[in-house]
Amino acid sequence: MASMVLYLCQHGDALSGEADPDRPLSERGTADVCNVANVLSGNIETSVVVHSGKTRARQTAELLHERLTPQAVIQAWDGLAPNDPVDAVADGLRSRDANLLIVGHMPFVGRLASHLMGIDREVLAFRPATITAMNRDSTGSWILAWMLTPELASR
Repeated sequence: MASMVLYLCQHGDALSGEADPDRPLSERGTADVCNVANVLSGNIETSVVVHSGKTRARQTAELLHERLTPQAVIQAWDGLAPNDPVDAVADGLRSRDANLLIVGHMPFVGRLASHLMGIDREVLAFRPATITAMNRDSTGSWILAWMLTPELASR
């Protein structure tokens, strides 16, 4: 099995459903995503950025794409909604050998990360605009390489 890097990102802070039913990024959410992207500039290598299709995830993916991976293809994928099961995505990753950036939602991204590491409960504290890098080695095992929160990015 080929090694690869999987970047998992929770979308940035979004407006409430009462303020806007589409739940776009808030000003804070946009700023947090941009700050995280500024810190990671030059350190993300992928040819594909995917998101759930929900407005907040799409906007987050577009900001990261623009600032980190302008050469990459950006796509909406089914199966990345907040409460979707993680098995289909995890299974699909087995046949990938190219790095991938997934922008999704909690609890999905937390469950996917834990599932890939073989842990039965969520162990990563994703918050809006948090991004992680997970490395898959040649044996198919996944390990957490790093995690960046907006709070760390603003220091």
